[in-house]
Amino acid sequence: MTASVRPHQKAKALKPSSRRPAKELCSECGLCDTYYVHYVKEACAFINQQIAELEVEIHGRSRDLENQDEWYFGVNQDMMAARKTEPIEGAQWTGIVSTIAIEMLNRGLVEGVVCVQNTDEDRFQPKPVIARTPEEILAARVNKPTLSPNLSVLEQIEQSGMKRLLVIGVGCQIQALRAVEKQLGLEKLYVLGTPCVDNVTRAGLQKFLETTSRSPETVVHYEFMQDFRVHFKHEDGSIEKVPFFGLKTNQLKDVFAPSCMSCFDYVNSLADLVVGYMGAPFGWQWIVVRNDRGQEMLDLVHDQIETQPVMSQGDRRNAVQQSIPAYDKGVTLPMWAAQLMGVVIERIGPKGLEYARFSIDSHFTRNYLYLKRQHPEKLEAHVPEYAKRIVGQYKLPE
Repeated sequence: MTASVRPHQKAKALKPSSRRPAKELCSECGLCDTYYVHYVKEACAFINQQIAELEVEIHGRSRDLENQDEWYFGVNQDMMAARKTEPIEGAQWTGIVSTIAIEMLNRGLVEGVVCVQNTDEDRFQPKPVIARTPEEILAARVNKPTLSPNLSVLEQIEQSGMKRLLVIGVGCQIQALRAVEKQLGLEKLYVLGTPCVDNVTRAGLQKFLETTSRSPETVVHYEFMQDFRVHFKHEDGSIEKVPFFGLKTNQLKDVFAPSCMSCFDYVNSLADLVVGYMGAPFGWQWIVVRNDRGQEMLDLVHDQIETQPVMSQGDRRNAVQQSIPAYDKGVTLPMWAAQLMGVVIERIGPKGLEYARFSIDSHFTRNYLYLKRQHPEKLEAHVPEYAKRIVGQYKLPE
């Protein structure tokens, strides 16, 4: 007796050159590179925003809109700052994501891990893989700042007969994954999310590095940090810091992908466990446990990490309100003024969860304006209710 053919198995992946169903808002998540393109109209985060409905399916409830913390951080049952007591060499932070993935594989909880390595030719060109060994997971350490088709491996997963899987990914990928989860033939899916904002195409990344770093060709990775500076790590181990306020926004406005300019899922609402840094003190990682699967994953490494409670300090609101028109007009400060402003804000500015709120507010107000101007017809359905409430706290330019 042969297994029945499922509807998506008759579909054909789109050719790399063909126009994507989400058009210019496509985030290249990889779904359309597989026969799961069959479900794209329901699954794509930029065609059918359905965070609240999927939260109920995944976490058993959606955000409590009476609770402002959930507007920002989503459904969660625990939150903390953490770091590995023995960091992984070459990891972006201390290596918590890689360590959880390796533990899950070693203990037989999963048979494979969807993660992103880079191509041999280019450290910033993403190469999604299904890792089956600790070595393959370690080869994927460090965030890739470029759009990455993580879901392009989904066809291989179904064909391999794999039944237990961990997927590491960002919000738009995870929304599409959750929408097709029941079609993957899995018995158990774990999702480890990272927060994500302002991804770029490979060409956009080159422009960003060339306009911002003193040595673009030696940058290994970079991150927009809690001290209001972009930290570039170079091949020789040195860290270059450039203040946010000194970025050439007039030249950089078009480098971020239109999908990222239309995204309201910075904190990866549909993952089981989220590991980032923006709500934690400098040098620590920020962990959000969304459900029991997330707790199960975190428990695997409890003896390898130290933790502390999250903290929140300062008031972001003035800084956000002032930055809205400045960004909108592409204002760039001379570097001495940017350095000075960076020092002041580092002393008196928002810290911990308040810094995370600052970052979310700044991006959501910018993205709301972008959508209102570029795709007004999508504004009502595409912006989740929690994001409308966040944006509603501020006065926006026309």
